[in-house]
Amino acid sequence: MPSFDIVSEVEMPEVQNAVDQANREVGTRFDFKGVDAHFELADSAITVTAESDFQVKQMLDILRDKLVKRNVDIKSLEEGDIEQSGKKAFMVCRIQQGIESDLARKIVKMIKDKKLKVQTAIQGEKLRVTGKKRDDLQSVIAFLKDSKLDIPLQFNNFRD
Repeated sequence: MPSFDIVSEVEMPEVQNAVDQANREVGTRFDFKGVDAHFELADSAITVTAESDFQVKQMLDILRDKLVKRNVDIKSLEEGDIEQSGKKAFMVCRIQQGIESDLARKIVKMIKDKKLKVQTAIQGEKLRVTGKKRDDLQSVIAFLKDSKLDIPLQFNNFRD
């Protein structure tokens, strides 16, 4: 029986490269001269630190630009609130890996409402879709690509 997996994964080496490039750009930009502003990646979270909340917003635009250039979908970046601590402003942006159970149930319901002849099973942080015909599976992929979800989805492990 043909099957495939629906996953939401981010390549962390690409994120690391984007953070490094963003740090380099912040270090060379004129409007950040003499300002202690930097990005830090740790445990799938990026901490953006600067002296004011306006600079944090500017740095966030730089980070988004670098992530897009490295083919990392910015929908996977979950931005927190800007917090002030003394003379520093910082924001923690979490990188979302995997499909959460609530969203997985929503995707399963969307596929069932479409009335296609496929079965969808939640397996941890991914979904397995199986069906008798390859065309049914391809229509599920097309349907999910057209639907507006909050996270980027990848379709892998396609088997006949």
